[in-house]
Amino acid sequence: MSEQIFEIKHKCKDSLARTGTLTLPHGTVETPVFMPVGTNATVKAVSKDDLEEIGFEIILANTYHLFLRPGSDLIEEAGGLHGFSGWKRNFLTDSGGFQVFSLSKLRKITEEGARFQSNIDGSYHMFTPERVVQVQAQFNSDIQMQLDVCTGFGEGRKEAENALGITSRWLMRAKKEWEHLRDEKNYKGILFPIVQGNFFEDLRKQSAEFVSSLDMPGIAIGGLSVGEPEEEFSKYLSYTVQYLPENKPKYVMGIGTPAYILEAVRNGIDMFDCVLPTRNARNGSYFTRDGMLSIKQERFIHDFGPLDPECNCKVCRNYSRSYLRHIFKSQEILSSMLSSYHNLYFLHTMLKEIRQAINEDRFEEYRKNFLERFYGHR
Repeated sequence: MSEQIFEIKHKCKDSLARTGTLTLPHGTVETPVFMPVGTNATVKAVSKDDLEEIGFEIILANTYHLFLRPGSDLIEEAGGLHGFSGWKRNFLTDSGGFQVFSLSKLRKITEEGARFQSNIDGSYHMFTPERVVQVQAQFNSDIQMQLDVCTGFGEGRKEAENALGITSRWLMRAKKEWEHLRDEKNYKGILFPIVQGNFFEDLRKQSAEFVSSLDMPGIAIGGLSVGEPEEEFSKYLSYTVQYLPENKPKYVMGIGTPAYILEAVRNGIDMFDCVLPTRNARNGSYFTRDGMLSIKQERFIHDFGPLDPECNCKVCRNYSRSYLRHIFKSQEILSSMLSSYHNLYFLHTMLKEIRQAINEDRFEEYRKNFLERFYGHR
């Protein structure tokens, strides 16, 4: 039996939504939870102090990029990601598998692992399932991911079968190495396997049942939000979840819009991450209760009111729409800092409201009302 790190607090009566507590080496995490993405051990334009002020308990960092620069040996020397960055709460690190997918022109996949060319200096490196576990242990990751092969929407069945086969065999090798590091090196972090199978129901079922049989601490659902229509995302998410154990924390990678988050929560998903909130912020796009607000618009030149009158973050309390437009148009660094802070505050507040709605058995009502107002047509 795997270590029990997850406790379900309340199951909603009108959906699969639930609240819970995830117990990790650097503190507990209330779920459902959105995790900001700190690719290079920093969330772009947001300090660790701001993240703590907002209330985040876990952030994500990227194994591929940190392996290439500054390197896992240096990070280990600094005391892992926590010592290196100063962020004392939890880190989840991905495996680099998505970069294997997105940087397909720079890699070659074999049974041994993924050989890839650095996007920084052109040097060649080999990611094996074992090496990826070792690197993430050097990072002292609280949650680490197995190396997997992700395939995109529209991929053929043969390619999907091959990718799933490799991912499953890599998982067994990763699990063995993780167990070794836990037993011999006293590594405290946990390993999540990843469900794949592309958009083929039988492959999804096969992967979900295989992953479930291993009784690992949590489960990630991969291969979604990779270019498919929203209805396909919803269909294959709900289809996959039915084959996963209820008592494990479930993580869907790469979703960060209110619609996708709410769809995931209603299907019993506990964790999600995305670069979208901070990427949109750097492009002058703010989350508000009434949808996305593009601050670059001329209608805000003489608008001295708050960005979002219903938001209590320090951006909305202290800066006008006119000023926020000015610093964005002037390409001031402060623009990215304030917009990123606000967007993360917005999502963190949304997740607190979601947890409260679940605990009060009114999640579906909350979801419907939020979407109708945010998108205007749902």
